[in-house]
Amino acid sequence: MALKTDVRAATPARPVARPASPVALIAKIVLLGLMVALALAAAFPLIGQGRWLLLALLVAATALLLWVYLSRRRIPAKYLIPGTLFLVAFQVFPVLYTMTTAFTNFGDGHRGSKAEAIRSIEGASVQQVADSVEYVLTIATRDGDIVFLLVDPASKAVQAGTKDGLSAVPAGDVQIDGAGKVVRAEGYQPLSIIEADARGTEIEAFSVPTAQGAIRSQGLSGAFEGVPRQRYDQGCDCVRDTRDGHTWTADDSRGYFVDGTGAILAQGWKVQVGLRNFADVLSNPLIAKYFLRILLWNFAFALLTVLITFALGLAVAIVLNTDRLRGQRLYRSLLILPYAMPGFAMLLLWRDMFNTDFGLVNRLFGVHVNWFGTSWSSMAAILLVQLWMGYPYMFLVCTGALQAIPGDLKEAAAVDGAKPFYAFRTVTFPLLLVAMAPLLIASFAFNFNNFGAIYFVSEGGPFPADNPNAGATDLLITYTYRIAFGGQGAQYGLAAAISVFIFLIVALVSIVGFRRTHVLEEVNR
Repeated sequence: MALKTDVRAATPARPVARPASPVALIAKIVLLGLMVALALAAAFPLIGQGRWLLLALLVAATALLLWVYLSRRRIPAKYLIPGTLFLVAFQVFPVLYTMTTAFTNFGDGHRGSKAEAIRSIEGASVQQVADSVEYVLTIATRDGDIVFLLVDPASKAVQAGTKDGLSAVPAGDVQIDGAGKVVRAEGYQPLSIIEADARGTEIEAFSVPTAQGAIRSQGLSGAFEGVPRQRYDQGCDCVRDTRDGHTWTADDSRGYFVDGTGAILAQGWKVQVGLRNFADVLSNPLIAKYFLRILLWNFAFALLTVLITFALGLAVAIVLNTDRLRGQRLYRSLLILPYAMPGFAMLLLWRDMFNTDFGLVNRLFGVHVNWFGTSWSSMAAILLVQLWMGYPYMFLVCTGALQAIPGDLKEAAAVDGAKPFYAFRTVTFPLLLVAMAPLLIASFAFNFNNFGAIYFVSEGGPFPADNPNAGATDLLITYTYRIAFGGQGAQYGLAAAISVFIFLIVALVSIVGFRRTHVLEEVNR
């Protein structure tokens, strides 16, 4: 008699999803609600600025998050999406923004559009009309639009200034305080200082047209009738001085107005310049001369820092890895103290220790050396600081790598008659490099962009007399920072181009280094 098998009994039952606990459900609803609220708060400014691509990305990201987290399925996506969004927000987007900025002239004097530059030029050239009234100003709104409530100090008459012109305000509809400012006006809403400050850009660009010119604000409490001395002429696409007829013609390829002698107006506008920033870095004599010198020192600094810290860390690790040495734990604890201290605080402390008059280094050796006064002494001081701060890390990783090497290999080399140094060079060191090579490459990449090591110790100095932006100990990253945020005027486009060069250099070195690491692994298999 044939036995019948119950197929349903043999098939494993699907796990039944348990309903979420009330606390978890409430937390989920609250978090999703906060996410939607943040998305709505970000959407309205994007709509007002007409940034439709960013708005579309925001809507798509919000919809994706709701689709994933409102479902009991798609478990892997619930873990992958947060990390992916943070990766895009804090890695991909900054890289793409930097690369796109590198192809523009973005910087001081070239931040906005051409229309904004024209308004700025005309506004900066406004001069007060002779014998005109200096009004006491109260900034208000009416139906959301900016309105100037103007009080004549002599007659106390009040006028409302809009984009269409002036209109009188009945005395019974307005209340004026002792300083002459309007505190209440029928149909108008005076703005507080905080509210006016929030709309500062709009107020600065606002003006009330008059027969002779326009009334413009002078701070938040005064206004005057003025006329611009430089006006834009759309027919010639130029700015003309109304007094002597001097003209500056628009150069749309570079984003500024220039006259026949090559003189430019201070205010320009943001334009695409193609590869000009990259070409300037390599060919402009004022930039290329210092860029190449800084690049060479940058390579030397990163390479020497890795070599000296690795050499000292390895030497200390070998000494403390000897079984016959007593007190190993105590020595190791003392040696990693520099690594446990705050880096920026130690850098500032070392800077003071190298002080010419009061520094510990000069007093200890009885010398009077201006360590940061010359290029070579400044470089030596920086490398010494890096040695002190970096060798504990190399000591720790070398200790771990040495202890991971099988002792049988060393014993076999000793049995074969190999001397300790020969055994170390042919057996221990190659195996050590297999483990250490990726860390050495990462250390090189870190030190190539070690901003704090330079900025907190020497600040990039000493500086040549003809270029206050490029110091003798500057790295590319500190040089880029000074170009972007220095006192000589921000040049974000040029700084972004140098950042792209830094990225390509570090990427190339890392790729070559990791390929060499792969070769080491093949040799030691």
